[in-house]
Amino acid sequence: MSGIEIALWDIVGKVYQIPLYQLLGGKYRDTVRMYCDTDIEGKHSGIEMGEALKKRMEMGFTFLKMDLGIGMLMGQEGMLSAPLGLLEEMQTYAPHVLNVQGGSVTSEMVRHQKSYALATTAHPFTGIQITDKGLEYLENYVRDVRSVIGYDIPLAVDHFGHVSVEQGIRFARRMEKYNLAWIEDMVPWMYTDQWKRLKESTTIPVCTGEDIYLCENFEPLIKEHAVSIIHPDILTCGGAAELKRIGDMADAHGVAVAIHMAESPIACLAAIHVAAALKNVLAVEFHSVDVPWWKDMVVGLDEPFFKDGFITVPEKPGLGIDGLNDSVLSEHINPDIPGLWESTDEWNKEFSNDRLWS
Repeated sequence: MSGIEIALWDIVGKVYQIPLYQLLGGKYRDTVRMYCDTDIEGKHSGIEMGEALKKRMEMGFTFLKMDLGIGMLMGQEGMLSAPLGLLEEMQTYAPHVLNVQGGSVTSEMVRHQKSYALATTAHPFTGIQITDKGLEYLENYVRDVRSVIGYDIPLAVDHFGHVSVEQGIRFARRMEKYNLAWIEDMVPWMYTDQWKRLKESTTIPVCTGEDIYLCENFEPLIKEHAVSIIHPDILTCGGAAELKRIGDMADAHGVAVAIHMAESPIACLAAIHVAAALKNVLAVEFHSVDVPWWKDMVVGLDEPFFKDGFITVPEKPGLGIDGLNDSVLSEHINPDIPGLWESTDEWNKEFSNDRLWS
């Protein structure tokens, strides 16, 4: 639905020869700040993460985010408590829940069943708790990161893990001294009361929204002042017009907006246009900085596309691109799913976790 909506806006813009932001009411800014998400695979230290973030700063980014969560504590004695065997099952059958690499399972049916059951168990029901030793580990990690990048630049954190709101409060209070820009998706988004409880228990801004579809589902969080920042994604919230509605509602209630974006240049430009048309926006995410061919998937982008931490709002009609680059797309197709612009019927049977929250 969101993708079709964006495509239709692009068509209308090209027909009338005006950019998308103009169709949304005009722009408040000529450039949009981008924040950079950073992840390091495998076991690593806070110093190593700090050095990775420092490289982002050297590239011009003025706002940073990193992963930080219970996946880092897996396999370390005395850092997590949980029903015996649960953590091992999660690491084997649903490693994505912990944001760690997991093992392989021979029976696909068993894997799917166990993965589904584990991945769809929401935070309050897992029984996972963090020990003081685990909190100390996470605190030392963040302290080391800050020792490298300093305190002048905003640093948000994501992918904490599925623990109760009480555990989230303990973590947040421990991290307040490190001046985090926000803590993200600590509670499933539909639990408004738990978000409000978390927000009122810490001085760190709390953020959610990348999984929420339509303005009506953001409304309780915004009107109840249960979050500090909403984090909608243009491809999951309903498209460009819906993102504009969500952003305007948040602004009217004093809730900040940061736009989630881990997609292709098509969705990126759509998000840039909406960000330009919003009165207030913190930043738009940029998740593909390490993919050298990312912007080459489309034709007609302005050069330089990204400069000094910002992307310039396109003035070309529609989204601001001339078309897709099939040769680049063909070169980088997943070898397990070959073919370009073919039927997608086989995906109708693809396994899904079928959940509404991160």
